[in-house]
Amino acid sequence: MSSAAGAFRDGSAGGVGGTMDHAREFARGAAEMCVELARGCRDIVRQTLGNENSFLARYFGRGSYVAGRLRGPCGRAFARVKRLNEYLPEDKDPTHVWSVVLFVSLFAVAALSVYIKPKASVPLAKKVFLHPPSASRILLPDGRYIAYKEYGIPPDEARFTIIFPHPFLSSRLAGVPGLKSSLLEEFGIRLITYDLPGFGESDPHPHRNLESSAWDISLLANALGVNDKFWVLGYSSGSMHAWASLRYIPGRVAGAAMFAPMVNPYDPLMTREERYRTWNQWTRRRKFLFFLARRLPRFLSFFYHRSFLSGRHGQIDKWLSLSLENRDRALIEDPFYEEFWQRDVEESIRQGHAKPFVEEAALQVSDWGFSLADLKLQKKRRGKGVLNWLKWLISLLSEKEPEYTGYLGPIHMWQGLQFISSHIRVILPIYTSAMNATDRYSLHFSEPHKAPLPIILKLI
Repeated sequence: MSSAAGAFRDGSAGGVGGTMDHAREFARGAAEMCVELARGCRDIVRQTLGNENSFLARYFGRGSYVAGRLRGPCGRAFARVKRLNEYLPEDKDPTHVWSVVLFVSLFAVAALSVYIKPKASVPLAKKVFLHPPSASRILLPDGRYIAYKEYGIPPDEARFTIIFPHPFLSSRLAGVPGLKSSLLEEFGIRLITYDLPGFGESDPHPHRNLESSAWDISLLANALGVNDKFWVLGYSSGSMHAWASLRYIPGRVAGAAMFAPMVNPYDPLMTREERYRTWNQWTRRRKFLFFLARRLPRFLSFFYHRSFLSGRHGQIDKWLSLSLENRDRALIEDPFYEEFWQRDVEESIRQGHAKPFVEEAALQVSDWGFSLADLKLQKKRRGKGVLNWLKWLISLLSEKEPEYTGYLGPIHMWQGLQFISSHIRVILPIYTSAMNATDRYSLHFSEPHKAPLPIILKLI
């Protein structure tokens, strides 16, 4: 029995040893195959890309144009870095030392970025609450719904109607902050606010631009029974929709009131120096987001989902990349305003999609389809041809008043003093041309929050 058991143990040990040998040989063979495969790939790369006629050799080789342009700067940079080798021990290889330093530096940066010590003093962010639908909506001819809200006087008693397109990251619920219903009733004004396409409870627009935005305003006014001309009120980025209404539906607009109106930072009227001063007034984050909105708008979705679409509330100045003064910062820290702002944001992002916000940001810095110079009041130019020449001659003989192009109605603007240098050449041509034709225009260079609302309503 003992001899049989010993023989069994020897056989088992031999079987295990044979299996280990086979596995070892298999691993060795697989490693040799991988090495041969790598060598084959290296040879292929050398033959296809490393010869003199390859793409890399022609465009990036030693005798190429790119190498000639980079040889000087790279040589100077390597010469400066080479001076650091003097501080290394003589028995150490610089290539080995600097590779270790680079690896350790990358590892340290990665470790610091992963380990973030929590701050106990920072309160937990409030979650975004999805409120039940409550908006009144109208159906447009293209099948879309637009949500709106009315303030002030009933339609049959109103003397004037004002339509207010809201700015970025806002909704119809914002209305005009600080404007009381009693003031609207005193001046007989009907105020209509609405959600831009994709914001709040309004349906998105498949091919949205500023012209379609202007026609949305016109269709909204028609659906709500606004038969007479109406006023448009623009604030900040929402003013570009007011500018569009002056350009595309001037026959429906009685006038406009603008507060810190946005102008296209790429407007052709602006010189390079004025554009440079405008960009210097913005924060770095805002510059970066504007660059993405113009060049790579699809990447904005990533940043929006990490800020106001994250499901939690945050600070307005960080979300909108604003640089606030002490007075403005004290205002946003007020509990009443904070509650008002959070409710407005919740309504604005209720659909949870980044596309409407990406479209709105891209509209701000893309081609508007018109320039503010197109709104300038000027005499209509005589066209070419015999027929146009005869019409011009008849108008001279009949002493007919000259025809004007541009927007003929009144425009009242309140613009911050810090933006005079960058916006004056864009806004001033509209103002000066209007003053030559009528005295119903006004341009106020002062802080927009200092514009008294009763005076504004009296101008209207």
